[in-house]
Amino acid sequence: MKLNIAQRAQVKLRLGISGASGFGKSYSALLLAFGITNDWSKIAIIDTENSSANLYAHLGNFNVLSLNEPYSPERYIEAIRTCENNQIEVIIIDSITHEWSGEGGCLQIHEKLGGRFQDWAKVSPRHQAFIDAILKTPCHIVTTVRKKVDYAMDTDMNGRTKVTKLGMKEITREGFEYELTVNFELINDKHLAKASKDRTGLFMDKPEFVINKTTGKKLIAWCNEGVSTEEAKLEINKATTLEGLKHIYSKYASIQKQLHPIIMQRKAELDGISNQVINEDEIINHKNTETNGTSSK
Repeated sequence: MKLNIAQRAQVKLRLGISGASGFGKSYSALLLAFGITNDWSKIAIIDTENSSANLYAHLGNFNVLSLNEPYSPERYIEAIRTCENNQIEVIIIDSITHEWSGEGGCLQIHEKLGGRFQDWAKVSPRHQAFIDAILKTPCHIVTTVRKKVDYAMDTDMNGRTKVTKLGMKEITREGFEYELTVNFELINDKHLAKASKDRTGLFMDKPEFVINKTTGKKLIAWCNEGVSTEEAKLEINKATTLEGLKHIYSKYASIQKQLHPIIMQRKAELDGISNQVINEDEIINHKNTETNGTSSK
C-alpha cells in the first residue's frame, strides 16, 4: 500500500439525460455531443427509438447505428464496440431504457428464466457487463433514459389503501445515476434541464437551463484541466531506461491503471533492446577472440 498526492486526471465523460417522452432527450444529447467534439462526423448515436435520430439529420453529418429488438445487454455492447472500432469520439445511447425494460431486455430475460429472485444471479452479470462497457470505453458517452410517473400504495389510519404519486422515476436499473459524471433531468417540454448529480460542480444548484453545444464545451474544458493521459503516453514512449519508467509511473499516480499496460509494453521493448545489445556484444567479442586466436597461430 502507498499514499499518493491527490491528482485529477483527464477523464472521459459519462453523461445522462433523463426525461419523459417529448421532452427533447435526443435533440439535447446531439447538441451536447457536438459541443464536446465540435465535429459531427465523430458522433454516433445508437438509436433504439425507431430511427428517430434521423429526424435531426439537418444538424450535421453524425452517424446512426439503428438497434432493434431484442435489446439484450450483449447487443448494446456490440453496438458500443462498433462505434469504438470506427474511431467515434462521442457515443450517444438513445436510450438505455430498452436494455432494462424493452423486448429482450433484462426484465424480460429474468421473466423467461422463471422470474424468481435467484434468477437475477444469471441476469445481473449480463447487465453489469453492459454498464462496464459504458464505463470502460475510450469514448465519451451520453445516455438517455425515459422517465415515468412512480406511484406507491399507502394505507391510512383507517386502514384504507390509497395511491400516492411519488414523482418521476427513470426506467432503468436503480443506481445507474451514481456511475455518471453528470446527470441532467429534463423537467418539461420546453427542454429545461437541471442537474440531479454533478461531479464537475458546473451545473449543480444552478437555475434551470436549456442544454446546447455550450454545455458540451464547458464539460470538455473541465475534462482538459486534469492530468493528460496522452502526455503521459508520450513520456513513456520516450523513456530509455527502466528507472525512467518507474519515475513516470509514480509521477502519474492518479492514472496508473490506464498507464500500466503501456508501461509494460515499453518495458518489454527496452528489455528487447537491452538483449539485442548484449547479443551484439557477444558476437563482437567472439569475433575478436577468433581473430586473436588466428593471429597467435
